[in-house]
Amino acid sequence: MVIFLLIPFIIFMLVRKFLVRKEVKNIANKHIVVIGGSSGIGKSIAELAARKNAHVTIIARNIDKLAQAIEDIRKCSVNPAEQRISYVSVDVTNFEDIENNLCEIEETIGPIYMLVNCAGFAICGEMERFSVHEIKSLININILGSIYPVKAIIPKFKQRREGIIVLTGSLVSLFGMYGYSIYSSCKFALRGLAEAIHMELKPFGVTVTLALPPDTDTPGFHQENKSKPIETSKISTMGTLYKPDEVAEKILRDALDGNFFSYIGFNGFILTTLCKGFSPFKSFRQVIFESAILGLIRFVSAFYVVQMQKIIQLCFDEKEQRKRGQRKNKYT
Repeated sequence: MVIFLLIPFIIFMLVRKFLVRKEVKNIANKHIVVIGGSSGIGKSIAELAARKNAHVTIIARNIDKLAQAIEDIRKCSVNPAEQRISYVSVDVTNFEDIENNLCEIEETIGPIYMLVNCAGFAICGEMERFSVHEIKSLININILGSIYPVKAIIPKFKQRREGIIVLTGSLVSLFGMYGYSIYSSCKFALRGLAEAIHMELKPFGVTVTLALPPDTDTPGFHQENKSKPIETSKISTMGTLYKPDEVAEKILRDALDGNFFSYIGFNGFILTTLCKGFSPFKSFRQVIFESAILGLIRFVSAFYVVQMQKIIQLCFDEKEQRKRGQRKNKYT
């Protein structure tokens, strides 16, 4: 009897989740700061915010990329005479620099309403093949490059009792994947950071969103592909390659709606539902829905795991066969 009652409820929730578009907060004249805003998803978020009449500041390290990106973002402005569109070159792994620059940005542009952190990069490969320098670089940018800006902005958000923090993780924030040992470790860390500061900041009216973008057609993604093992490349084909504008729109919408997780697509839905754990929720209706479909989703995830294991085993067998062939040719 309970099952028959749950079926229409599940259908209703699925329709509501994927088909019903809700109104979100207006960000006109609000100050949006995008770290990593010179390219990729960060730049698309900055352009989208400009189209919504927000003041936009992008932060990155490469001054040439910033200068080029800011021209594209300014073209998206709907009110060029009033909107303030600016950029700052900062190394986000230096706490004093990012703290001082965020203070200066607020003095010149205005109070920051939303901090979007898209800083990060990936290097792929088997664990033993990483150099110590590569490991440190990945940790510095992907973890410290998120912790430092958040630490710098939190006192201001608490004082104003308003603000939105967006941390950009990845789908591999939720599961470990072949070739992403270091990158996935960093992105797992961001989930812990997001959940912890969500608890700290909720009483102050500040919200936190953890964005979990899938493979997205960005310059960073194409650079990442250069280091991917064959196993990683083949597993990646199980998902969909999204455009940065699609991902940016979903992230901004979820952040303004106060959702903790921001994902896009069926794979994102499967992973976030399966991995909710102690993550924040907005209503008990949401909890009931997720609990009702959790068992089924575990079966779906098991199918994915088996498929990935088959890919890895097939690649292993092919490598072993080539090695045997090379040894045979050596002694003939």
